[in-house]
Amino acid sequence: MIARMLKTYVVAAARDRDRLLAALQELGAVHLAPVDAARAVPDAETVADMDRLRRAIQILEGTPPSTPRSRSGLAAGSPAALDPAEAAAEVLRIHRESIERSHRLAALHLQSGQAAVWGDMDLADVDAIARAGLDLAFYAVPRAKVGQVRGECVQPLHEWPGKRVLVAVANRRGEIEAPEGSQPIPLPPRDRPSIRAEAAEIDAALRRDSERLAGLVHLAPAMHKELARLKAHASWTVATRSALAEEHLYALQGWVPADRVEGLAPGLAAEGVEAAVQSVEPLPDEQPPTLIQYAWWNRWAKPMEGLFKILGTVPGYAEFDVSTMFMIFLPIFSAILISDAGYGLVYLMLPIVFYRRLAAMNQKALAQLIIVVGGCAFAWGILTASFFGFSLCEWPLLGDVMPQPVISVNMKRESMNVLMKLSVIIGAIHLTLAHLWKAKAAFPKLNFLSEVGWSIWFFGIYGLVNLLLLGGTFNLWEAPYYPWGLIVGGALAILFAAPDRNPLKMIGLGLANFPLSAIGSFGDTMSYIRLMAIGLAGSVLAMIFNMSASLPIFVTIPVMVAGHALNVGLSIIALLAHGVRLNMLEFSNNLGMQWSGYTYEPFSKKRD
Repeated sequence: MIARMLKTYVVAAARDRDRLLAALQELGAVHLAPVDAARAVPDAETVADMDRLRRAIQILEGTPPSTPRSRSGLAAGSPAALDPAEAAAEVLRIHRESIERSHRLAALHLQSGQAAVWGDMDLADVDAIARAGLDLAFYAVPRAKVGQVRGECVQPLHEWPGKRVLVAVANRRGEIEAPEGSQPIPLPPRDRPSIRAEAAEIDAALRRDSERLAGLVHLAPAMHKELARLKAHASWTVATRSALAEEHLYALQGWVPADRVEGLAPGLAAEGVEAAVQSVEPLPDEQPPTLIQYAWWNRWAKPMEGLFKILGTVPGYAEFDVSTMFMIFLPIFSAILISDAGYGLVYLMLPIVFYRRLAAMNQKALAQLIIVVGGCAFAWGILTASFFGFSLCEWPLLGDVMPQPVISVNMKRESMNVLMKLSVIIGAIHLTLAHLWKAKAAFPKLNFLSEVGWSIWFFGIYGLVNLLLLGGTFNLWEAPYYPWGLIVGGALAILFAAPDRNPLKMIGLGLANFPLSAIGSFGDTMSYIRLMAIGLAGSVLAMIFNMSASLPIFVTIPVMVAGHALNVGLSIIALLAHGVRLNMLEFSNNLGMQWSGYTYEPFSKKRD
């Protein structure tokens, strides 16, 4: 749930400013809200230093470290003697120069290709011939007319594009005669030997740059420490400038979780700071930060933090904590999209194997989420009897246990209909829950009936989709009475969309907003068919890769490994593009989510 926040004011004597800030840092409870946001920024030099360190660390994290042997061969100007700031500047300089050199090398390769028609001719030799008194010219001559070229020395060199031959002609003083259709060819600005020589120099410089970067990798921990120190300094500067400072008083304001407000004044007193603390409820136009707290009953939804961190999405303070609902439906969507027990096992095992490494990278929640997704995908794959595209029903030991898959995933019409119907049912339930949740939040205001109406409406929409796609019944007087969902749900949605004492105004506003919302509800429900389509496509692709089993084993193994690895990669894209979308767009839009929040980040030593 989203924690209740209180606007809190802390006032102390001006002489106790630093002690107050240090005490607040120790308590780590106040998300500072600057009095003047324009002033509450760190100095430009600190920001620039932090940016350089971040970029340098990012470069070094993608660089393999040097071996002791290669490190000892570095110039004694020596990485070990560099402080973190100097090392960052060195890394950025090398990186920038390496990019420039790589661009120059690419240009040289292009020039070398263009000069390839001249072979390894050295322009210095041509200059020497000219200095000896010979005029040397080159012509592209039609192949049939090469014998008609006149000069003291005529030498065909090699084929030239357009069914022509490159001919070199040397004369001491006389004119050169070339047959009709010949084209004078100017000498290239550079010859291939000089291009290759420059490319070799650049290549050697790139190798030296790479070795130098590898020798700097061991300074990354020191650079991390320096970055942390600069962050702490920047945080302290921002906190200092966030306050209202007068001659005798120093006042801060910020947001504190309601369950920590009572302990704030005693905590400051325990740190030896005399301060006045007052807390009030936020005003309607204020936007407190969002802190999602997990109680014992929904702690199992905490892994969803990993996804929200990747997406950079934060619900607004007055919005909903959707992590529980996402944690229920995202693994279900993912399982159908993956549709294979083998792929599910990959998702399940990889984060388990690399769990400690992911936890060290502060990705513990993401690892747990992937494990849950993998477990659900594995279970769904067992139900569909698919393991890396092979049918479990055909395996010798499992054939008796699983004579038929519980749910078939194949291109047969019956199977497609079952999967399509299941996808639409899940979609209708998902969107209905969004409106029921919204109705609960609106109660006891009358507009909660409008949301109840929309939840009933999706019952009718399911029947309509069932009719259009699967040929189901859609009759007003026969069970399951889908049209009544549209009639009753639509009526409630229109009548109570904008409750007002004027009935005509209320109905008019409801009718004005209803058509687009009704069309959107149909599109949102239809959108869930992507679960069937993507899952079926992945299963068919896996079976196609398995057809290579009839080929020789030295062909089969690489094809199957590469093919299934590709399919796993595509399933990751499907999870982000489709599984996440159904939660972040279809469900969230029906719930009325704006994702307009920002994260609660208290002023604390731990965060810095």
